[in-house]
Amino acid sequence: MEYVRIALQLIVGLSILNVWLIQNKKPTRWRGGNATTIIEEFQVYGLPLWMCYVVGFLKVGLSLVLLAGIFYPFLIQPAAIGLAVLLSGSIIMHLKIKDPLIKSFPALLFLVLCLILVYLS
Repeated sequence: MEYVRIALQLIVGLSILNVWLIQNKKPTRWRGGNATTIIEEFQVYGLPLWMCYVVGFLKVGLSLVLLAGIFYPFLIQPAAIGLAVLLSGSIIMHLKIKDPLIKSFPALLFLVLCLILVYLS
């Protein structure tokens, strides 16, 4: 079961880092509304720019903590819970602007994976 937990930590942690650090200025089919960048996505949601930076800092930080949990397992639960809260907010924002449900799929998938990590830790 430890290998499953580590695999989930790698999938969630590296995927969120990819979105926020590498793909943040690239259009994807998952962005809210017609946004092409993360900053535009927050504008579509009607959120201030500073909130994009706060959420980005939290998601990147918690992803790094989740990855550190591979070596320090006591870090897994708080990181997974924090990410689950932020991912729930992502889903709510997609629903708020009436995006098609498919756009919420990555956030829902990673939310479920985080909840599995909470259960396993």
